[in-house]
Order: sequence, then C-alpha cells, then structure tokens
Amino acid sequence: MTVVKVETELSGRLLSIETGHLAKQAAGAVVVRFGETIILATVCTSDPRPGIDFFPLTVDYREKTSAAGKFPGGFIKREGRPSTKETLTARMIDRPIRPLFPLGYFDEVLIQVLVLSADGQNDPDVLSMIGSSAALAISQVPFEGPIGAVRIGRVDGQFVVNPTAAEMDQSDMDLLLAGTDDAVNMIEVGARELPESVILDAIALGQQHIKRIVGIQRELMAQVGKAKECRTNLPPDALVQAVAAFGDKLKTAKQIPGKKDRATAVKAIKTEISQAYAKASGNSAPTAIYEPLHVATAFSMLEEKVIRQLILDGTRPDGRDHLTVRPIHCEVGILPRTHGSAIFCRGETQSLVTTTLGTGEDEQIVDGLGAEYSKKFMLHYNFPPFSTGEVKRIMGPGRREIGHGALAERSLEPVLPPPDQFPYVVRLVSDILESNGSSSMASVCGGTLALLDAGVPLIRPVAGISIGLVSEGSREILLTDILGEEDHYGDMDFKVSGTTQGITGIQLDLKIHGLRHELVVKTLEQARIARLAILEKMHAAIPAPRAQISPYAPRLLTIHINPEKIGKVIGPGGKTIKRIVEITGAKIDIDDDGTVFISAVGMDAAERAREEVERLTEDVKIGKVYTGRVTSIKDFGAFVEVIPGLDGLCHVSELAEKFVKNAHDEVKIGQEVRVKVIAIDDQGRIKLSRKQAVRDEAQHIGQVPAPAPVPVPSAS
Repeated sequence: MTVVKVETELSGRLLSIETGHLAKQAAGAVVVRFGETIILATVCTSDPRPGIDFFPLTVDYREKTSAAGKFPGGFIKREGRPSTKETLTARMIDRPIRPLFPLGYFDEVLIQVLVLSADGQNDPDVLSMIGSSAALAISQVPFEGPIGAVRIGRVDGQFVVNPTAAEMDQSDMDLLLAGTDDAVNMIEVGARELPESVILDAIALGQQHIKRIVGIQRELMAQVGKAKECRTNLPPDALVQAVAAFGDKLKTAKQIPGKKDRATAVKAIKTEISQAYAKASGNSAPTAIYEPLHVATAFSMLEEKVIRQLILDGTRPDGRDHLTVRPIHCEVGILPRTHGSAIFCRGETQSLVTTTLGTGEDEQIVDGLGAEYSKKFMLHYNFPPFSTGEVKRIMGPGRREIGHGALAERSLEPVLPPPDQFPYVVRLVSDILESNGSSSMASVCGGTLALLDAGVPLIRPVAGISIGLVSEGSREILLTDILGEEDHYGDMDFKVSGTTQGITGIQLDLKIHGLRHELVVKTLEQARIARLAILEKMHAAIPAPRAQISPYAPRLLTIHINPEKIGKVIGPGGKTIKRIVEITGAKIDIDDDGTVFISAVGMDAAERAREEVERLTEDVKIGKVYTGRVTSIKDFGAFVEVIPGLDGLCHVSELAEKFVKNAHDEVKIGQEVRVKVIAIDDQGRIKLSRKQAVRDEAQHIGQVPAPAPVPVPSAS
C-alpha cells in the first residue's frame, strides 16, 4: 500500500496525517504528528451481535509510557487498566463522532488509539480525536464526518491555538473544540470565571482552524478512501405505522406529573404493543408477526416523536415552560462527623456531597506521560442504581462516572483559594441519590454548598445548569434544566457552570451533526440567567463559608523556615522530627523551599509542634516566651535550654513571684518551664525570666496574679 501524507500548519507548527505505513490490516489506520507527539489511530469493524438494538461503538485510548521515555509506575512495570486521563480522552474521542453514524447502524466498531511518541509539550488528546476521525473517514465504515479538533488557550488576554504545556500553565482557559467544517458538535471548557463573550470568541477562532483540519482529511479521503458500506436494521414501515396508532395514548401518558408515575404508564403502553405485535412464546395474537427488537425500536421511535412534538408545541413532560428551572432545595451541615456536607435537589435530581479536608500526605500523585505532579483537589462522582430505581450490577466507577466527576471538579477548581491561603487537600464526593437529568450540574451546586459548609473560603460560589435543544426543520426550542427523557430524546445536552462573574466549565454533547454559532450564543445567555437564579437559592442556604472548620478536621499550620535549617529540624536519621511528632501528636511535612506544614486534630497540638519547629530554627528574640528545658541548676539560678543547643540563665530572683532562696526548691533538672527572654548581652549570653513569662501569659487570659509580698527582714 502506498504511503500517503497530508499536512497543514497550525500556530506555526506542522500537523500531518499519514496512512499506508503502519497497521495496514485495520479497516482504517492513520498516524498523526504534531511537533514530536505522534499517535496511531485505527478502526476495525465486524458484524452486529444478534438482538442488539444500539450502536456498539468502542473507543480505547492508551498512553504508552515508552512514548515519553518512562517506565510505568508500581511494581509490575507494565501498563494496566486505563488511567483517569486515558478514560477521559477516550470519552472525548467518542462524543463528537458518535452522532455521525446512520440511524439503525448496529455493526461493531472499535477505535484504538496508541500514543507512540510524546514530546511533553503537545497533548496527544487533540491528535487522537483528529486521528480517529481520519481513520473512520478512509475506512468503509459509514461515518458521516470527518471532524476536526483544536484546543484554545488564553495567555495574557491573547488566544493561543493548540498551546504547548508551558503555555497552558499560564492560560486562564482550556477550551477543547470539535466539529465539522460548518458547525461545532463538542465543546469542553475549563476557565477562570471568563465572560460568555470571551468563550464565544474562542469558539469562533477554533472553528476556523477546524475547517482546515477537516479539509486535509477530505484530501486524504479523495486519495485512499474506501467505498462506504452501510447496512441498517430498522423496523418495517408497516410496523412503524401500526405502532403510531398508539400515539395519542402515549401523548397522554407523557404528560403525567412525576417521573415514576409517567414511566409506569408508558411501560403499560409498551407492554400492550409488544403483546400485540412481537413474536413471543405463548403469544397467540394474530398480529404478532414482528421481531421483538423491531417492535421495541418502533416504540422508541414513536416515543421520541411524541416527546419532541409535545416540546415543540410548548409542553414539557413535567409541565414547565422552556425557561423555568425546577424547584430547588438546599441543605447544609446534615452529617455531623464529616468535615462538610450538603444536599442539593433540583426537581427529581438529588445529590449528597461531602467534603473531607486532608494534609499533604493525602495529595494524589499523578504519573503520566508528562512530569509527575500532585493534586490537592479531587471530586469523585457516584451513580448508584437506586438513584433511578433500577437493579444493575454494582462495579467500580465507569467512564460516565469518571467523566461527570471530572466535569464537576473542573468547574469548581477555579474558585478554590490558593494553597498559601488554605493549604488543605480537599476531596469532594457526590453521591447521586435521585436522578432525572443533569446530575453532574447538581454535583457542582452541591459541591459548592459542601465546601462552604466545611469552611473553605471560596473566591465565589459556583452553580451549574444544563440546556437542551429540540429542533425540527426551522423550529427550534432551547430547554432550561432538562429532564432525563429530554436529554435522551432531545438533540443536545449543553452543561454550563460558573459564578456571578463568568464561566468556569462547559461540556457540550450533541446528537445532531452540529450546532450553529448563533445557537451557542443563545444557549450561553439562557444558561447564564438560570445560573444566577440558582446561585440566589444557594446563597439563601449558606451565604458565606463557615467561620471555623469542623472540630474533626485536622488543624493545619504553615510556617517558613530557612531552607538551610531543614536538616536541623529533621535531625540525624529523622530523630529530631520524630521526637516532635511523638511529644505533640502532630504530623509534619517539609518542602525543599523551607515551607513546613503542620497538621493535628486539635489546635493545641498543632501550635505546640509549630513552637518546637520555631525553637529549632529561629534566633532567640528578646521579649519572646519559650518552652525550655532545665539543663542545670546552680545556687544563683537555673540554666534553661530555650532552643536546642542554646541555654539561657534564669536568675533565682526571676524563677517565681515569691522569694526563692534556693533554685533547687523551685525547679528540677529536665523539667519543662515557660521562660521569657529579657536580655541578651554583648557576648550573646541570654537572660531569662520565668515569673515574667507566667505574668504575661496570665495577663493574656485576663488573670493577672498579684505580686507576692516582699519578705521583711527581722529586727534582730
């Protein structure tokens, strides 16, 4: 097979797509290169499984650590299950291409993407989306693309197309855009409270570059593209017409208030149709001549038609108009032993979110193709079967749960305080207790409430809302706060989250081929209005962060020491730091720059540990009170070690308010005492006072002891 390559320039760098060199037995295979990042994307197809009633598209994306010249982490030293990054990238590849297959096409399609080379500057995810589209485009699979993909960043107010990793570190926006040459069909955004106008400008810029990327794929198709093969498995027209007779009955059922009651009525109609038309054991109805799969598909087609027609005529399943948000209910502080908790309900969608505050040792270490880094904020999303009243196999988090958690995490991260103001590691867990549409946005709202309940000083609260779309010819209607069935049978799920100041997160999924720019503009404005209304409801539940964090959360103090004194704190073999941990009960972590993180359950233990570290690293200061250890006792006073290796003299007259004749009567060797530095002479000798330390601390709590009477010598 002849090697064919097409190229275009993006941001002064060459993007190339090549086929005919690698993986020639696949139905379609391409190598995409940008900089020194190279991916291989392949497509294979096979006959549909018997009885299947959906399109079984599988996308698998893998980052080979050898691509970056690294060994896999852990003991096995071999790649295992997909990482979170790999799972999220597989979802991003899937979302823009899935809508571009014919209705009723049920062949098995497998897309596999391997990262062969990673330069650490150009993320393979965009290349993988382009490569998957190109591999489908040149194969016999009836893909109605191609699509292009591009990332837009913003550095110092200027947009950057396909930014490098270094540029992304300075960017206040991460926008990933995919689409055809005339419309977008997937948007993923993480932003730092940017106004809608900035996001729209970035989308418009990205669409220009997508056209060029689609153009070179069409060049490739013209040279090596295979003839498309499409077989569909749709129900016969006669069956579709027969089932359509139940339209009025289904229309009535679809307007019953309440998800469960509505579902029960719809299920009864579906059973009636199945008994009348589906071949089944013991079914003697004379009309039962169709395959059960075709009957189920015909009913689904009718259900979609009825719902869409009702919405276009102005009637939503729960009776709302197209702009109204469902009733909202917020509760905070509902779980006594968590560090923060909240319930957010919007209609029949309910999220229970908990906050856990941790220390440096709780950070998540992320090891991928790039440099290893640690995460101080995590949001995990769970979707148990009972949330929809179903019985399903219970397994670990799937792609959907990982994806929804990542969206909520990305939406909340921009408003978290910086580590120097709030050094805690934060974990949110959103458990969906009820679900009827947009549980990921409920997780954003509930996450904000739980963070505030935990005392996290957010820059601003964040709320999220989902906007749907139903279109028929020239008729279009945007739906605020979509229900589950509006999501399933509608054309769009456009999730937008943000603050009163701007957008922090977007995720767009489409079932149609693309979305015009003017519809994106309308959607963002409708989402903004709904978001502000939700934020008002949340503000009423908890207007500001708690003044104090939970008593069950660790107390975390941060101090900075001279990096040259880190060794003194650690001590030989860690002896010194272990002693501090043992006597205080606190945990201590030290960064190379001299930042010391001290954590303990209870502020007293944390303060004691801080004092111990400061004693080891600070110079002795006049007027400061120290906890010292008596090292020796003389007739004239006691020597007290105020910092390791440095003693001061507490004269017998300064040991107590009362008269002390002999220092041995007042203190013992090894005893810990509170002393105040009252002088340091020219030779560096330190003078201490125990009685002044006691007096100062008593004044601090409002209990000044009366001076002891001075003994009067006897007349004799």
